[in-house]
Amino acid sequence: MLNHIVIMGRLTRDPELRRTGSGIAVASFTVAVDRDFGGRDGGEKETDFIDCVAWRQTGEFVSKYFTKGSMIVVSGRLQIRNWTDKEGGKRRSAEIVADNVYFGESKRSSEGNSSYGGNAYGGNNSYGSAGSYGSASAPAPSYGGYSAPASAPASDFAMLEDDDAQLPF
Repeated sequence: MLNHIVIMGRLTRDPELRRTGSGIAVASFTVAVDRDFGGRDGGEKETDFIDCVAWRQTGEFVSKYFTKGSMIVVSGRLQIRNWTDKEGGKRRSAEIVADNVYFGESKRSSEGNSSYGGNAYGGNNSYGSAGSYGSASAPAPSYGGYSAPASAPASDFAMLEDDDAQLPF
């Protein structure tokens, strides 16, 4: 059987970090995800609000590095929970149990405005997943290509000769 889901959207509020009785961290958060299509009349796109939960280091990572409005990519499994409300009625809730969490945009684009600045599925944007990389202190990703460190002297770089005749293809 396969139960895997990946969503990308913005946090509707700051993640709520709690601890179980045995001290295990658990973060709860909701992600607003736009649908790829508009309504029947071709109007505005609808938005789904999806509840998520992240355990242990992944939960601590989400709580530390994400805030309301942050673009987030969540990879995990869909879980249906049965519970009883205050009136004794049987209820069901669907939520994503996050295995991996990724930044959905660069820090630069999230500071300036809330546009979709990053490519969440390609290249360097998959840093920062406490669930898959094991450390919430992963280095900040480099977006938009390589840029030389400011302290590096220019003499460290050498010009390459542009001789296509040497290429094997």
